[in-house]
Amino acid sequence: MPVEIEKKYRLTKKQREAMVRRLQKLGATPGEVEFEENTLYRGGRLELGGCSLRLRRVNGRALLTLKQRFPGKSPIKYQREEETEVADGNAMAAILKSLEFRPALVYEKRRVRWHIGKAEIALDELPFGLFMEIEGSAKEIVRVRSFWKRKLCPR
Repeated sequence: MPVEIEKKYRLTKKQREAMVRRLQKLGATPGEVEFEENTLYRGGRLELGGCSLRLRRVNGRALLTLKQRFPGKSPIKYQREEETEVADGNAMAAILKSLEFRPALVYEKRRVRWHIGKAEIALDELPFGLFMEIEGSAKEIVRVRSFWKRKLCPR
């Protein structure tokens, strides 16, 4: 079972700019800008909570993702993540509708990915704010966070 380990942060514009400078100073280079349209669904077992179903369309691709959060008190999020690319995003949306899953939230995102060691840092722009996500092992997340935590993102 694939497990996603990540920590998310909300950033101000100033914090985001400082983070980009810090990443560049560390020798990281940004990936291409990804434009995403994400649809989160509700219905069926999703109504019980703890699970999410997402259809993401990004740069001409469509990905269907199921996430199931593991309970815990850690500030680092652990969740099961099953993801597959689908050939036709519109057909997948129609299938989900036929199965009585319904869109609960649709949002767009602009994302740039950076890599530091074995961790991936995603800097995201959404209509409702700026965010950063660090994904990797818990040890890598703590290591990467130590590069900037005092200056940029207090707990």
